[in-house]
Amino acid sequence: MKIKLELFGASKDLSDKNFLEFSIDQKISIKDLRKKIINYVDDKFKGNESFKKIIETSAFCSEDNNIVSDNYKITKAQKIGIIPPIGGG
Repeated sequence: MKIKLELFGASKDLSDKNFLEFSIDQKISIKDLRKKIINYVDDKFKGNESFKKIIETSAFCSEDNNIVSDNYKITKAQKIGIIPPIGGG
Protein backbone atom coordinates (compact mmCIF):
# COMPACT_ATOMS: atom_id res chain seq x y z
CA MET A 1 0.00 0.00 0.00
CA LYS A 2 1.07 3.58 -0.54
CA ILE A 3 1.30 6.23 2.15
CA LYS A 4 1.29 9.79 0.88
CA LEU A 5 3.02 11.99 3.44
CA GLU A 6 1.84 15.57 3.03
CA LEU A 7 4.52 18.08 4.01
CA PHE A 8 3.81 21.27 5.92
CA GLY A 9 6.03 24.06 7.25
CA ALA A 10 9.73 23.25 7.53
CA SER A 11 9.15 19.66 6.37
CA LYS A 12 8.54 20.99 2.84
CA ASP A 13 12.34 21.10 2.49
CA LEU A 14 12.32 17.27 2.32
CA SER A 15 10.97 17.29 -1.25
CA ASP A 16 10.53 19.52 -4.27
CA LYS A 17 6.88 18.43 -4.15
CA ASN A 18 4.50 19.00 -1.23
CA PHE A 19 4.57 15.31 -0.36
CA LEU A 20 6.61 12.10 -0.11
CA GLU A 21 5.33 8.63 -0.92
CA PHE A 22 6.25 5.44 0.89
CA SER A 23 5.33 1.90 -0.11
CA ILE A 24 4.40 -0.20 2.90
CA ASP A 25 3.81 -3.96 2.86
CA GLN A 26 1.72 -4.16 6.02
CA LYS A 27 0.16 -2.14 8.82
CA ILE A 28 2.54 0.42 10.23
CA SER A 29 2.46 2.75 13.23
CA ILE A 30 3.30 6.43 13.10
CA LYS A 31 6.36 5.58 15.19
CA ASP A 32 7.56 3.19 12.46
CA LEU A 33 6.69 5.67 9.71
CA ARG A 34 8.78 8.27 11.54
CA LYS A 35 11.73 5.81 11.36
CA LYS A 36 11.16 5.34 7.61
CA ILE A 37 11.24 9.10 7.10
CA ILE A 38 14.49 9.35 9.08
CA ASN A 39 15.96 6.57 6.90
CA TYR A 40 14.90 8.60 3.85
CA VAL A 41 16.75 11.64 5.27
CA ASP A 42 19.84 9.49 5.92
CA ASP A 43 19.82 8.33 2.28
CA LYS A 44 18.77 11.51 0.48
CA PHE A 45 20.32 14.21 2.70
CA LYS A 46 23.32 12.38 4.22
CA GLY A 47 21.77 12.29 7.68
CA ASN A 48 21.00 16.02 7.91
CA GLU A 49 20.52 16.49 11.66
CA SER A 50 18.21 19.50 11.26
CA PHE A 51 15.84 17.48 9.09
CA LYS A 52 15.96 14.57 11.56
CA LYS A 53 15.09 16.95 14.42
CA ILE A 54 12.08 18.22 12.44
CA ILE A 55 10.85 14.66 11.97
CA GLU A 56 11.44 13.68 15.60
CA THR A 57 9.53 16.68 16.96
CA SER A 58 6.69 16.85 14.44
CA ALA A 59 3.07 15.94 15.02
CA PHE A 60 1.22 13.78 12.50
CA CYS A 61 -2.39 14.02 11.39
CA SER A 62 -4.68 11.48 9.79
CA GLU A 63 -6.53 12.04 6.54
CA ASP A 64 -9.49 13.07 8.74
CA ASN A 65 -7.34 15.99 9.98
CA ASN A 66 -7.04 14.57 13.49
CA ILE A 67 -3.71 14.70 15.33
CA VAL A 68 -2.60 11.11 15.92
CA SER A 69 -0.16 9.56 18.40
CA ASP A 70 2.90 7.46 17.60
CA ASN A 71 0.79 4.37 18.34
CA TYR A 72 -1.75 5.18 15.60
CA LYS A 73 -1.87 2.33 13.07
CA ILE A 74 -2.00 2.99 9.34
CA THR A 75 -3.96 0.04 7.97
CA LYS A 76 -4.75 1.18 4.43
CA ALA A 77 -3.39 3.42 1.70
CA GLN A 78 -3.98 6.96 2.85
CA LYS A 79 -2.65 10.49 3.28
CA ILE A 80 -0.86 11.37 6.48
CA GLY A 81 0.30 14.90 7.26
CA ILE A 82 3.50 15.84 9.07
CA ILE A 83 3.22 19.08 11.02
CA PRO A 84 6.52 20.46 12.35
CA PRO A 85 6.58 22.67 15.43
CA ILE A 86 6.46 26.37 14.66
CA GLY A 87 8.85 28.66 16.48
CA GLY A 88 8.16 32.28 17.09
CA GLY A 89 9.68 35.17 18.84
